[in-house]
Amino acid sequence: MKTVLGLRVSQTLEEVCDPRQVALLVYDMQVGILNQIKNPEQITQQVLKVLSASRDAAVRVFFSRHLSLPKELMGMSQYRMAMAWQHTDSPEQVDPWFLRDTPGFQIAPELNPLPSEGVFDKLTMSAFEGTWLDFALRDCGINAFIIVGIATEIGIEPTARHGADLGYIPVLVTDACGAGNEEAAKRSIENLKFAGDTILANTEEICAVLRQHVMERS
Repeated sequence: MKTVLGLRVSQTLEEVCDPRQVALLVYDMQVGILNQIKNPEQITQQVLKVLSASRDAAVRVFFSRHLSLPKELMGMSQYRMAMAWQHTDSPEQVDPWFLRDTPGFQIAPELNPLPSEGVFDKLTMSAFEGTWLDFALRDCGINAFIIVGIATEIGIEPTARHGADLGYIPVLVTDACGAGNEEAAKRSIENLKFAGDTILANTEEICAVLRQHVMERS
């Protein structure tokens, strides 16, 4: 690991994914969102592999859920986004898809969060905006996060960029992130790769690194 002025500068996947300093963010793996992508079973299995490896390595785990407000509480930006997603030019025709306690709002049962794991709701695309995630990570001494879930082009890219602006090292697991639009998702990954703040890895690489940390600890 490189050092400068007393600072440790993590560069490799092995250095960044130290279980004491990295968290796993499972982004919006909700029933109603999985139903909107072409390969929900495949993405769920990849996410489950990363989740299981993270649990084995005692990595702190957080789940995000995208929340819809009742129409009486929705504001201008929420109506505009809902109209765009639902392909309507009428606010009256908007249907809140992810109301609390509806089936589509729930996290996929295969990924059922443990009592020791955090679950938070958000209205925004970045998981850091308007949530307690940043406080929780900093309070635990976390300086990097692994991100998996859905969707790369909608919320995962903004979360990675926002996290980097907050001083975290994002690690995006490319084959454990689903997409509604594959071409847009490819552009998101290329943009993150070009910017250089985010480390890109696949499920096999992440799980191998986490297993190695378990072996070293034992």
